[in-house]
Amino acid sequence: MKLFACKLALSFLGVSIGLCLSCTGKKQETAPAADKPVVVDTKQDETDPNVIAKIGDYTITKKEFEKRFLMELRPKPYDLRSNLETPDAEEVLKKMIAEKAIVIEGRKQKLHEDETTRNVIKQFKEKKFVNSLLANYLQGKIMVTNSEIEQLIKSEPKLERKQAEAKLARAMSGNLLEKYYNELYKKFNVQKLSDNFFKTAQIHQRLLLYPKEPRKMGFIRISQTKNELTPEEKNIFLATYDGGKITLKDWFDTLCEMSPPGRPKDLNTKTGIEKLLDRALKMPIFVAEAKLQGLDKDKNILKEAKEYEDIILLNKAKREKTKDIKGPMAEEQIAAYFNENKELFGTQNMLKIDQIWCRNLKMARKANAELDEGKDFQTVKQTYSLGKTTGPINTSFGGQGIFFKELWNGDPNEIVGPIKGFYGEGIKWRIVQILEKNPGKIQEYSSDLKRQIEMKMLEEQRNSTLKKYEQELLEEYSYRIYPERFRDIDPLDIP
Repeated sequence: MKLFACKLALSFLGVSIGLCLSCTGKKQETAPAADKPVVVDTKQDETDPNVIAKIGDYTITKKEFEKRFLMELRPKPYDLRSNLETPDAEEVLKKMIAEKAIVIEGRKQKLHEDETTRNVIKQFKEKKFVNSLLANYLQGKIMVTNSEIEQLIKSEPKLERKQAEAKLARAMSGNLLEKYYNELYKKFNVQKLSDNFFKTAQIHQRLLLYPKEPRKMGFIRISQTKNELTPEEKNIFLATYDGGKITLKDWFDTLCEMSPPGRPKDLNTKTGIEKLLDRALKMPIFVAEAKLQGLDKDKNILKEAKEYEDIILLNKAKREKTKDIKGPMAEEQIAAYFNENKELFGTQNMLKIDQIWCRNLKMARKANAELDEGKDFQTVKQTYSLGKTTGPINTSFGGQGIFFKELWNGDPNEIVGPIKGFYGEGIKWRIVQILEKNPGKIQEYSSDLKRQIEMKMLEEQRNSTLKKYEQELLEEYSYRIYPERFRDIDPLDIP
């Protein structure tokens, strides 16, 4: 019920917790480049046995490595190279270490201190601990009776029981949270400064109808609120509450969070201005209460925010390092690259297959034995498969990665397996029936392919630049690998 309460709280706020990224970092330990500071540590008692590598204050656990290794196994979108090999485990680990080093370096360069990044992190944390506040408040208060469910189903016969229960719970949570908000509204002594509403309407009409920079779409853009409002205008007070205020910039930020088709059409009126102000007030009031309850000190939320910030830093650092790699390229370069890499631009080898996904290797062998005895594939599938209702699929190297080669070696109507494959976020055993086999074709060079080829070339240049940068940082920063904890890890070794 706790998770359900969280979802209802988010629904009430009309916000999404998933923004974009991961972890803050403390100052990291470094070593002189001349020291060649790669350290291989065999002392098992220095850190948690689940930690397999360390750089500065960052650690990498077995679980994190296994998850990343499985990600590296998956083929990249639109990559048609069919000779993919299993990635080297140590290289994957070193890449993870290098990414931590990029974050450390990005922090040194203060890439996380710009206004946009600070605001994104602030919003991430606030939404997290406000969601916790509201979920805690709702806990134990949402009680839907059988009679209420049955009454709703009678009035709306198309609803299933779970749908009816969820609908009633949403309505109840909405009423509860609205009441809670009204209590907090009084508690924090909210005061609206209506004298500034007329000026707000004027400024809104100016940005909407007379933008300084031409725009194709007829709605106010985020960049306008940053660049076309004067500092004085941004700081016009529209409301105050104990410990905080809502400014004109906050009001515009709330407007820009809304999808343009759903934005109010009456923002040239006092009523429209006040209604949007009420929406802008909701989150800050809940934030104020969450802080009073100490939820802004929640260690789990702060850890998530740190991880989120690290992802932002990593992406920003990578963009900064590769920002000068861009087109256009000379036609002869593009044509030459195509002639050397024709396999990247043709159509893929395609298979149509049906699959019996099994809980483990033992079940896969039992299923295969029954097929060998002559039992029908669909009958065996109904007995053993984790996905009994799934039908045949068309697949290729782009979907199968390192597992495609073994499938491609099979012939139509042949049973292949037990063989591993990607299932959900992990890997499981399966028995595969090859239904159709369609070889791909190599395309001839044409102007229609020019942009696609150029993008591939730029991608390879960026990857090469980043790989070189990672190697430089691995030589600059001290890091440790604990080989005794690492060498036996094999994400492909599934039971």
